[in-house]
Amino acid sequence: MRVCVVLPTYNESENLRPMVSRLREVDPDIAMVIVDDNSPDGTGLIADELAGELAGVEVIHRPGKQGLGNAYRHGFAHVLAGSNDVIVTMDVDFSHDPAVIPDMLRAIEAGADAVVGSRYVRGGGTVNWPLHRRLLSRWGNSYTGALLGVRVRDCTSGFRAYRTSALAAIAPETTRADGYAFLTELVLRLSRMRFTIVEVPIRFKERELGTSKMSGRIIAESMLLVTRWGLVHRGRRLLAAIRRG
Repeated sequence: MRVCVVLPTYNESENLRPMVSRLREVDPDIAMVIVDDNSPDGTGLIADELAGELAGVEVIHRPGKQGLGNAYRHGFAHVLAGSNDVIVTMDVDFSHDPAVIPDMLRAIEAGADAVVGSRYVRGGGTVNWPLHRRLLSRWGNSYTGALLGVRVRDCTSGFRAYRTSALAAIAPETTRADGYAFLTELVLRLSRMRFTIVEVPIRFKERELGTSKMSGRIIAESMLLVTRWGLVHRGRRLLAAIRRG
């Protein structure tokens, strides 16, 4: 399988080179597309250096910080225009362990259309998270799954693998969310189109270098969008039931 990892970056100068090195240790042939939002700490320059040093590493430079979803839309469009079989998404800050990627690819080979690295299946978990963050994350994912009718325990995990055919079918370029709700929007579309989604356990580790991009505004945006999608979905189901009755 031809595999490409899409890596959104913003102020990840301390993590980018070690992550690229680690990915090549896991799979010497793995391709990478780095999407940098004009990081003021020089991440974009490091990305250019890596692209010059290593075959199969490309860089997309954007004029400024435009959100995670927007970064992935740009990265996906670039990769889907090529000939890769699988797209992997993950954080550059080592919260996601590249050693799990072979497990994800085995799940794809076994028939999955998308694989989610899950904190909330047997064997998964979080490391160095305070209690309030663990509770908020679990509640958010339970709320999302129940409201949207999605049978995925970790709808907000960004560590994933997609068949390019499945990703292209859900038209990620037409998604609306720009923050972390983008991840839920993709799961929702995959689920609605009956694609097979498999979860594999991961241990999510809090970053050691750099600054987290998570904020209260991002969390609020995600919950508001999920609530709106859920209400729209339930409204459509109700109308369909009325028409059938």
